This record gives sequence, C-alpha cells and structure tokens, in this order.
Amino acid sequence: MTLEVAVQYAVPRAGVPAARRLHAAARAAWRGEAATGVTLRIVDADEGRELNRAFRGRDRATNVLSFPVPEDMPLPPEAGPGGLGDIVLCDPVLQREAREQGKPVADHYTHMVVHGMLHLQGFDHQDADEAAEMEALETAILAGLGLADPYRVPETRCAGGARSVHGA
Repeated sequence: MTLEVAVQYAVPRAGVPAARRLHAAARAAWRGEAATGVTLRIVDADEGRELNRAFRGRDRATNVLSFPVPEDMPLPPEAGPGGLGDIVLCDPVLQREAREQGKPVADHYTHMVVHGMLHLQGFDHQDADEAAEMEALETAILAGLGLADPYRVPETRCAGGARSVHGA
C-alpha cells in the first residue's frame, strides 16, 4: 500500500501540526492497496470560504473539504498512478474548533485528515446509518493513532440528526 502525501501551506506554518503527523493520519486512513496520492492543502479563511461557496454553495469557511479525483479522469501515462484527490483544511476554523472542543489542535487536524480521507474513499454521513459507519471507522483509525474518540465532545447536528464534524 503506497500513499504519497503532499502538504501545501497557504498559511504560516506556526500552529499547524508537522507534516509528518498529517502524513501519518492520511496513511492510517487509506483503505486501498493501489499506489496513489493525496494533497493536503492548509488554507486561510478567505480561501476556505471561497472553495466552500464555489463547491458546496455555502458562503462561509468550513473545517475540511474533500475533492476526489473522478475515477474516469484520463491521465497521461507519464503521470504514473492516479491521484486519490485533495483535502483542504481551513486553519482558522480548525484552530477555533479545537479551542471550543477543548482538544489539542494537532489532534483535531489529525481527525479532519482522517475524515477527509474517508470522504475521498466514498464514505459519507448524509444519513444516520452512514454517519454511524463513518464515525466508527474514524474512531477506530484515531484509536490506532493513540487519540481519543472525537465524538465524545458535543458536535453540531446535520439535517436528519446525523452528527457532523463540518463547520456550521
């Protein structure tokens, strides 16, 4: 299982967890066997808001956005194995949420990388059953990384009653 992880910083690195921790979170959440890659992009509130508005129709920054590469996207042979997709992490939102939830920023980042990786692999939380499956998988992956269950803290609720880690 080979997962190449690239980290792009559109914010100062101070306060952002080390790239090796982000790499470890992405690799822990990778369920596939084929070689692939993922890009983690750390953004400010303006870029987070713009992306959320453009792709989800919500005019506010959110904590994590996942952009899977379409399976049928043609790639030139020299490109090597196809990419899994991109995960965008909004630093100011993650910093604020970590404070509000009383958890270390690095732990919250780790959770959001795992969450984003699962989205890239087809997991979702649009209804209660999907949310329960995704949350259980996230909790198990995070436990393997030595982190507590992130769903023990109060979280916002989505339509239909499913819990969400996404910003309001």
